[in-house]
Amino acid sequence: MSLPFRDPLAALPAALPPLTEDRNADGKSLVNPPRKEGEPLSEWYERYPEELDESNNAYDFHIYYNAGVPVELEHARKLHQRVRYEFPELRVYKFWEQPLPLTFPWIAVNTFTPAQFGALFGFLTAYRGNLSVLIHPNTDDEFLDHTAKATWMGERIPLITSILRPDQPRFSGGGAALKAQANAA
Repeated sequence: MSLPFRDPLAALPAALPPLTEDRNADGKSLVNPPRKEGEPLSEWYERYPEELDESNNAYDFHIYYNAGVPVELEHARKLHQRVRYEFPELRVYKFWEQPLPLTFPWIAVNTFTPAQFGALFGFLTAYRGNLSVLIHPNTDDEFLDHTAKATWMGERIPLITSILRPDQPRFSGGGAALKAQANAA
């Protein structure tokens, strides 16, 4: 599966200082041009570009566990509780003990801002143990969101992608079946 390359330099102003190969004091990292006084941080610290649905949730975190392994089930329950206490502003869904419509049971958490994404990512790095986490954006193509645009923490879990439709926003087409199953449970 191939995604088109978006030109990462297209949105930058034409008059920028040249980049050098000069090193910082650590001897490894490169010296970047400093921000001008009063120049704001990159908008990526505060908001996402238009193609992510920030109004509903920009990113989903799916935390998978094996319900047949008691230590994983117990850890997943505790992790679900901790996420709800630690991040009450996030949208956290019910604790699934059956793998519908996926191959493993899961916990779903939605983030809306880059700050929330970074906080949850760091938290899961510390507390997920050996549980696998699928992190995907929500754009206008639910199939690509869950496959080529997705990122994994830990081992990749096989996904049932037949319910995901290319060129369809989530919960339309094939995603509607996922939403219906989730609401029925």
